[in-house]
Amino acid sequence: MMVLRSVLFVPGNSMRMITKAATLPADAIILDLEDAVPLPDKATARIMVRDSIKAVKAGGASVFARVNAFPTKLTDEDLNLVVTKDLDGIVLAKTETRSDIIELDKMLGKLEQERGLAPGSIKIIPIAETAKGVVNAYEIASASSRAAAVAFGAGDYYGDLGRSVASLTTGQTELLYARSQVVVCSRAAGVQAIDTPFFGLLTDREGLVKEATLDLQLGFKGKLLIHPGQIEPVNRVFSTAPDEVEHARKVVAAFDEAQAKGLGAISFEGKMIDYMNYRQAKDMVNFANVIADREKKRQQTGYVSLSQFFASTLPKA
Repeated sequence: MMVLRSVLFVPGNSMRMITKAATLPADAIILDLEDAVPLPDKATARIMVRDSIKAVKAGGASVFARVNAFPTKLTDEDLNLVVTKDLDGIVLAKTETRSDIIELDKMLGKLEQERGLAPGSIKIIPIAETAKGVVNAYEIASASSRAAAVAFGAGDYYGDLGRSVASLTTGQTELLYARSQVVVCSRAAGVQAIDTPFFGLLTDREGLVKEATLDLQLGFKGKLLIHPGQIEPVNRVFSTAPDEVEHARKVVAAFDEAQAKGLGAISFEGKMIDYMNYRQAKDMVNFANVIADREKKRQQTGYVSLSQFFASTLPKA
C-alpha cells in the first residue's frame, strides 16, 4: 500500500527547493518537469531531478517525477533522464485517454529492461486535468497495473471549460461533478484518488483544512500540495485518530478469531460486524501501519546531507 495523503510539487529547476524537500514530512514528493519549469530550463531540470531522486527519497518520502504530456514531444526525453532505480513513479501531466497510459506503460517497461530494474517497479499517477481526462477517468485508472493513484487537476480542468479558478465560488460546487467522477472511477478501478491543489491563499489554513475535509468525505485519499506549509494540516485531515485505529485493531482480531471458528459475522461491542466491516477495519490498520513505519524511517534517517545530492559528481577518494 502506498500512502499518499500529502503529495508535494517541487520545481525541478530549483536546487534550493529540492534539497529542502528531503527534510519535509510529505508522503510523496513530485519533482516537476512540467508547469513549474520554463522550456529553456527543462534540459537542466532533467539532470537536477535525476541526480536528486536518491537523496530526496532518503528523507522518507516516495519520489515521483512529473513529465510533460505526450503532445509536447518532451515526454520521451524526460523519461530517459529520470527513470532510475530510486524513482517510485511517474506523474503524467494532462492524461486524457487510456492509450496515454498504455503508451507510458510500454515506455517504462522498455526502460526498466534496459536499466535492470524490476518489471513494473515504476508506478504511474495520471493527472486528469481536462474535460476529456475527467470523462475518461475509469479507462485511465484501469489501463495499467502500474497505477498507484489518479489525481485531479482543477486548474487546467476549469480552464478547459473556459473559466478561471479565480472565479470559483466559496463552496466550489463547479468542481463537484469532476471530483466525484475521479473518485468513483478510481475506486472502481481499484486505485486511490488524489485531489487538486488548494487555490486559496497560502495563509488560509482554515480554508485548506475545510477543502481537505471535503475531499476526505468524497473519498479522496490525499491531496496535491504546492507549499510545505500545507503538509501538516493535510496529513492530519487524512490520518485516522489513534482511538479509531485501536478500535479497528480489536475488530480485526475479533473477526479473525471468529473466522477461525467458521463464523461469518460477529457481535462486537454491541454492533454486528460482517466481512465488509472487517475489510474496512483491516484497511485502516494497514494504512496506520504504513504511516507509522514511514515516520519511524524518517526519524532514523534524520538529517539528509547536501553532499548526497551531488554524490554522482563528487570526486572519488
